[in-house]
This record gives sequence, C-alpha cells and structure tokens, in this order.
Amino acid sequence: MTTTAGAAGIGLPEVDRIPPRSTRYLRDERNPNAFLVQRSVFVDEDVLAREREAIFNRCWIYVGHSSEIPEPNDFVSRTVVGRPVLFTRDKGGEVRVWYNACTHRGAEVCRERRGNARRFRCFYHSWSFSTDGRLVAMPDEDAYPDGFSKEAHRLRGPARVESYRGFYFMNVRADAEPLADYLAGTKYYLDLTADQSAAGMVVTPGSHEYSIKANWKLLVENSFDGYHAIPVHKTYLDVQRSRGDEIAGSTDGDWKQSHAYDLGNGHAVTVKEAPWGRPIARWKPSMGEDTREVVEDSYRRLVETYGEERADEIAGLDFNMHVFPNLSINNIMAVIVRTYYPVASGLMHVNAWSLAPAEESAPARRVRNESFLSFLGPAGLATPDDNEALESCHRGYASDPGGGWSDVSRGMDIAEPRNWDELQMRTFWRRWSDLVESPAEGEH
Repeated sequence: MTTTAGAAGIGLPEVDRIPPRSTRYLRDERNPNAFLVQRSVFVDEDVLAREREAIFNRCWIYVGHSSEIPEPNDFVSRTVVGRPVLFTRDKGGEVRVWYNACTHRGAEVCRERRGNARRFRCFYHSWSFSTDGRLVAMPDEDAYPDGFSKEAHRLRGPARVESYRGFYFMNVRADAEPLADYLAGTKYYLDLTADQSAAGMVVTPGSHEYSIKANWKLLVENSFDGYHAIPVHKTYLDVQRSRGDEIAGSTDGDWKQSHAYDLGNGHAVTVKEAPWGRPIARWKPSMGEDTREVVEDSYRRLVETYGEERADEIAGLDFNMHVFPNLSINNIMAVIVRTYYPVASGLMHVNAWSLAPAEESAPARRVRNESFLSFLGPAGLATPDDNEALESCHRGYASDPGGGWSDVSRGMDIAEPRNWDELQMRTFWRRWSDLVESPAEGEH
C-alpha cells in the first residue's frame, strides 16, 4: 500500500527553515540544536490569563459538527472555551451559534443538553427567543417604555461562525482571517477524514466528558506525541499482539510512512501506517475473524467511490492532528474529535466524540465502537494512561518552584522528522509564543 502525506510536506530540514530565537518562555537554539520550554507556563495563573485573551479570544475555536444538528430547530448546548453556547439550526436550516444568555438579565435561555425546539425560553422572566435569535415573546410587554426594541434584544453570538467539511468554528473577533485561511494545511487531513464516507461523516450518539488535573497544553503535546506510545501504551500493544496482530515492539518496524508536519498557523500532524486495525478498511486478527468481511467491504466501497489510490490513502494513513489551539482529530483505530479547555492552570475539561460514516451498517458500527472504546475511551487502554502521565507531569512541575525547562528537541537534526519526533510540538510552541509573548493590540 502506498500513501502520501499531502501537500504539507517538508522541503528543507527544520533547522534551516526556522530561525533560532529565545524568549522568556522558549529557548529555540542552534549550534547545538535545542528547544526548551520554561515549565512555569504550565503552572502560572498569569500565563493562563494571558492565554485566554491572546489565544482563546483571537483564534478560531471548534464548536461542533453539522451532523449533531441535522434537522431545523435541532440544538446542542455546550460550553466552548468557558462560554455557554447554543449550537443550533434555525427553522430555515441555517446553522447558528448563540451565547446561552438571555438579553434581559443574563440567565440561560436553554438548560437542556440537546433537542429540537422552536423557541428557547429563559426560566427567570420567561423571555422567549426563536432559533434564529429573535426575541419573540415576553410577559407584560406593554409595561416597557416607548422606544423599547425587540430587535435590539436579539440573542447575541460570536462575531464569526464558519465551517469546513461540516466542522463548525466560532471567532469572537469580527476582523479574524477567514476560517479556510486559518486552517491552512489541516484542510488536507480534514478532507481525508470527511472522505471516509460519500454520504457524510456523523458524530455517533453520546460523548465523553471528563477532567484532567493538569495544564491543557500537556494534552496538546500528548495528542500527537508518538514517542510515548510504546512505553505508556504497552498494555494495549500487548493485548493486540496476544490477539494475533503482528506488533514487533520496535518503533521503526511498526510505524511505517512515519512523518511529522508543520501545517501552518500553529497546526501540526503526525502520520504513519500503524500496526493496529481500523474499521475503515484495515482488518487485523485482533478485530475477530467475524468482522473481516465487514471491514474489507468498507474498503471496497472506498475504491468504488474514489478509486484505488485515494482509497489506499484514506484507509491506510493514520494521523494525529492538532488544530491550534485546542482541537485534536485523531484518525487512528477510530476517529476521535477532542477539545480541551483550561479551567485553571492545573485543571482542564475535555470533550470527545466519535466520528463515523453515516451509512455504516450496524455490524460495522459495532466494530468501530469496540475499536474506539478499547483505546480512546475514558476507560480504555490508552486514555487513562495518558491522563495519569499528564497529571504526573503537572505534579512534577509543582514540585520545582524554580520551574526548570522541558526538552522538546527530539528530531531537530533530522531533515524529515518522524511520528515519534517532536517537530509537531515545536510548531505549537512557536505559535503559542507568537501570541502569548507578543504585545496585545493597544499595548506598547
């Protein structure tokens, strides 16, 4: 099977492409090559306050997938980077994002997690709003003074809402660059994800929500860190090996077509052909002989739809992608869409969803769910290990008031860094520094 990593590949070695620099929080050095991150960025509440303003109030932030609200007046209520929002489709079918706050006194206008409703009604004073944001009813309306305007009391929302291949994002800045420009090289991998189904990808019912007692940036690093896979996830690999998969245990032997890419704007991805099975078109013995026909049939459908070359790419290329600042899409033994937001410097809240082909049969969905839960679920063989590792790191940082430095230099001397190197993390940290360590607008 031949796969390619797309148009976002590397030309010159990283050491030649990125000038050295050192800041308060980063040491990006040459001769010799070194990349160090000051550990105070994980524990300092002042840094977190700066991140909220310089990153989360400036960047495009993922809200949800169009499949979550397929019908007019469908809605999902959730918290997005600390803001309660309503992700909804109005009666005309247009996707909207509203702040879940009444324009009267600010109480939530919806206290359900999801549903279908023509109106959102604040329980405090019973103001009612349509799904397109209009104030449509209020008790004792005649008591309001002359000049009171219902139009002026519409629901408020972020300045910009845009989408790509069904993935919806919001931005609080009216002057933000278009989402398509912001996503840069990630669009290639979003296309690989969306093209798993000609009928469209859908979020499967349910979600995972949990907290980790660690800084949110540790989960950024972990989400596309291939270096930890063998030591931390040994149990999972041993289980797959015991069930018949050929997993030799060496990084170089098992992760073929292995690369790490800078996708622009702080986004990055690691790609590989991994040794595990995938419900989209890569059967392995650990999945059970009874699932073989189901998995191989999914590959045949890809070939019929896209041709063999594109089908091979969709089926064979595993990737872990981070969309700056807080969205990860891991297209591995299943597809996980995951967001994480800091509650405090040492606490994050995580949301995760499984993405699947809309036309997937019940047997194929069962294979997918088993693959997803066994590794990616909060009680699987990977996520608890990862969470413990991140909490252990955070406890370690707190033990050293002086801070110290974390080393993120693996692969700096390599022209084409691999899945288990750290170019992807350096990509995140350079963008993070550009935003957090640069003066905000109006500052001098």
